[in-house]
Amino acid sequence: MSLIDDIRAYEPFNEQEEVDRQVILHALETDPHAFDRSSAAHMACSVWTVDPARERTLMVYHNLYDSWSWIGGHADGGRDLARVALRELEEETGVASARLVPCGPGGIYSLEVLTVDGHEKRGRYVSSHLHLNVTYLAVASPDEPLRVKPDENSGVRWVDLDDVCALSTEPWIASRIYRKLIDKLVAVDLG
Repeated sequence: MSLIDDIRAYEPFNEQEEVDRQVILHALETDPHAFDRSSAAHMACSVWTVDPARERTLMVYHNLYDSWSWIGGHADGGRDLARVALRELEEETGVASARLVPCGPGGIYSLEVLTVDGHEKRGRYVSSHLHLNVTYLAVASPDEPLRVKPDENSGVRWVDLDDVCALSTEPWIASRIYRKLIDKLVAVDLG
């Protein structure tokens, strides 16, 4: 199945996911550039990485957002977002042995449309835009060595799930997205 078929088959967890799922599907059906940053609304992915005991998640201190954040990145033309998510996890944290947990169709754990304010990156202005985000769930060992990616983050650490929302300086992300990702964990078999 293709990503669009997986998203069509995905069962939303809540109203946010249902509404955002429709926005993502519309973009995929109408914008031939939805996988490229040239589009104001483009595909991105995240990976919610937990330890085997599902007590902690791996977070980075994201320089752009000035906040502890989940891990993710742009599709940049790639259509295998699960592969992109694992690549981003390794690039941003050094974790190379994580495994994706099969959740919904195509392994999708969550869907969201995320706003990104205009900002400077590598000396150039990047206009405000939307990330049409597909989130995957991964399990990794907290014993694996961690490292920062200085051009994107200045910290990497395992965070107790009870502390995630308090660490975020982004209220909407904390209450709507991180809280949802944590709540969804109880129904998932980590295998």
